[in-house]
Amino acid sequence: MEIGLQIETIRLLLRPSRLSDTPALFQFLGDREAMKHTHVDETQTACRRRIAVHERRRRHDGYAPWTVIRKDDGKIIGWGGLYNDPSDPGWGCEIGYFFHPDVWRQGYASELISAALNLADNQLKLPAVRAFAHPENAGSRKVLESAGSKVDRFLNRLLFSRPRR
Repeated sequence: MEIGLQIETIRLLLRPSRLSDTPALFQFLGDREAMKHTHVDETQTACRRRIAVHERRRRHDGYAPWTVIRKDDGKIIGWGGLYNDPSDPGWGCEIGYFFHPDVWRQGYASELISAALNLADNQLKLPAVRAFAHPENAGSRKVLESAGSKVDRFLNRLLFSRPRR
């Protein structure tokens, strides 16, 4: 399956992650403060492992998080998209997004989510997409709600769900 392998939005290039992306991704995926509401990679090796595991899932599912590149300067600024979580299976397709703190509050998460949900709805025909957000992460909750997701229930964090449109 090669659906949505690479996608361009107005400002972003979303492409499959490469192990060579690890140093740039580790700048925020390994930053305790940036990742305070979710999993933080303790080492570059752990970050590399996360990328590799998700890329193996891409071959199986046809989708996995992309490396997010800002088109105007070619800089890696984020990582995210659709995925089936290999470390917490059973939730179905989820959407996640992680960005370097330098680009927070610039609309990149919303742009990424829009592209990912378009892929989920129109090409993959997924019945629903879920997401998790920590209750204290107001920015992430706002992004998910703006994309049409609604809180389904509280587990150890908020579970959002959005049916196919």
